[in-house]
Amino acid sequence: MPDSSTDIVVYGAFWCPDCRRSKQFLGEHQIPYQWVNIEEDADAEQRVIAMNDGRRIIPTIVFADGSRLVEPSNAELAAKLGLKTTATRQHYPVIVVGGGPAGLTAALYLAREGVDILIIERAAFGGQAATTEKLDNLPGFPDGVDGFDFAQRLRAQAERFGVELLQAQDVATIHRQDNYHRVETAAGDEYNAQAVLIATGSRYRRLNVAGENDYLGAGVHFCATCDGPFYRNREVAVIGGGNSAAEESLLLTKFADRVTILVRGPELTASQVVQESVLTNGQIEVKWNTEVQEFLGARAQLNGLRLWNSQAEAESHMSVDGAFVFIGLQPNTGFLEGTGVRLNRWGFIETGHSLTHESDERPPLFVDRDPAALESSVPGLFAAGDARADSTKQVASAAGEGATAALLIRDYLRTV
Repeated sequence: MPDSSTDIVVYGAFWCPDCRRSKQFLGEHQIPYQWVNIEEDADAEQRVIAMNDGRRIIPTIVFADGSRLVEPSNAELAAKLGLKTTATRQHYPVIVVGGGPAGLTAALYLAREGVDILIIERAAFGGQAATTEKLDNLPGFPDGVDGFDFAQRLRAQAERFGVELLQAQDVATIHRQDNYHRVETAAGDEYNAQAVLIATGSRYRRLNVAGENDYLGAGVHFCATCDGPFYRNREVAVIGGGNSAAEESLLLTKFADRVTILVRGPELTASQVVQESVLTNGQIEVKWNTEVQEFLGARAQLNGLRLWNSQAEAESHMSVDGAFVFIGLQPNTGFLEGTGVRLNRWGFIETGHSLTHESDERPPLFVDRDPAALESSVPGLFAAGDARADSTKQVASAAGEGATAALLIRDYLRTV
């Protein structure tokens, strides 16, 4: 039977792509739910059939009030969960795309000065910081702070100053028209602003090996905070050797019996303090010089990995219940294709000095002035945080860039 302490129950199966999409939506918006695999629970399967008038339809999602959605779209889920998905008006002085530390900080700085701000966010506010178990390097928190709590504080602070927040909305593109910008969402809504800040952050890179796409959400994951609880008393692998891989491995020991870190090279590249915590933890084993060549499974569920040891030049197989991939970041900037915003070869947004002094081609839209420090190759379109080239990919610096961007945008608004 479902856990009565859980408000939302998702009935589905690992092979079902709509089930994976619904689970991902709930996870991205940090909404707790209980997952019930009807192929492993005959009683649950009969409940689904009874709820759907004799039809075996998944996902079937049951809510605390007894209502349910069957094969819902993301828009239907957003509406049911009360997420605000349309703005109150069409024009704002400033639109911020992305509700992580950079975007929220910029918004509250501008809002304090009486500037009307709209933030458009595709997932949960707080960005990757919200899915971090503990932030230990933020100034002013000597004992660290829970990532979700930090994100909630940032959001509440922005709302206190009157920032308008949209959630569950993807930005499809941005067009420049004279001295303002038109922001179009994937849902078809359009909003105009004199200045736009892109603070869309980044996401974890994929390995792009055989089987990875087949088992997404069915054994292959990119967020230990979101999906670690599904692996209580099981064995999992973590792929990567940097800070994210090491820190998430430590988090996973709270759930899994055994965590194996697969490191491509001969050593971890995480900070020394984190390395020591990992290497002295009895629940964690590290395999060096090891790469994943293929994700293996049965009945649409991951159950193993095909590995290659570059030092021994030998292939091996490893049985696992789940695998978590942490091999670096990829910027969320795909929607900027064709907008005139200059990206570097990795997809990060180039700004300021690099546009005029580190490039052979000056931005054609800047004739009478140089772009401001955090301004992109399109006048009035700024960038801050992880999506910006040369940023440090740290929460504290993202917030700092957000504050700096707010001051630069304030100056820009005086000119248009």
